[in-house]
Amino acid sequence: MKIFLDTANIEQIKEAADWGVLDGVTTNPSLVAMENKKFEELVPKIVALCKGPVSLEVVSTDADGMVAEAEKLMEFGPNVVIKVPMIPEGLKAIRRLAQREIATNCTLVFNATQALLAAKAGATYVSPFIGRLDDAGHFGMELIQQIVAIFDNYAFGTEVLAASLRHPLHVVEAALAGADVATIPWSVLQKIVKHPLTDRGLDQFLKDWAKVPK
Repeated sequence: MKIFLDTANIEQIKEAADWGVLDGVTTNPSLVAMENKKFEELVPKIVALCKGPVSLEVVSTDADGMVAEAEKLMEFGPNVVIKVPMIPEGLKAIRRLAQREIATNCTLVFNATQALLAAKAGATYVSPFIGRLDDAGHFGMELIQQIVAIFDNYAFGTEVLAASLRHPLHVVEAALAGADVATIPWSVLQKIVKHPLTDRGLDQFLKDWAKVPK
């Protein structure tokens, strides 16, 4: 399973890249706004740091506007993926962009039929929002299982990108369900790399090593 970092923070992206685990980055308007930097200054840095796909989201709600935005966003680099909402106009935009071989990420997917439509329209990725489904009283990870099964049934090339992951167990469950990608917030990635027994074991090794005659 590929790991994308769900952030627009440069330092977080640098650190994940240094770990050697960064396969891509996903952003959205909310994440970009949190950085309090001009979009035109921030995005080139993200695209330069991340060698894999970088999802940048359109804010238009009509297909023509989405395609026009996509053309401008693609100027940031060949690894840019256009993030498009799961709405009828979004499907139109995905189809038009796919015909031009521009990669797309269909976001705000909350059921398997939405994912099916996005795949048929030609989306490169579909992003089911697991945490938000859990918040609404549903079993979000079941959606990943359904989409993976449907895509396997019909040999769709669209990748399943598990999004809105809130804790390490979500990441494990997404991997077990066969998600192609998990996009993970920095806070969750930090929790994944740490374990109290790892820390305790390292501390003991260092204490024992200090006792070895020099």
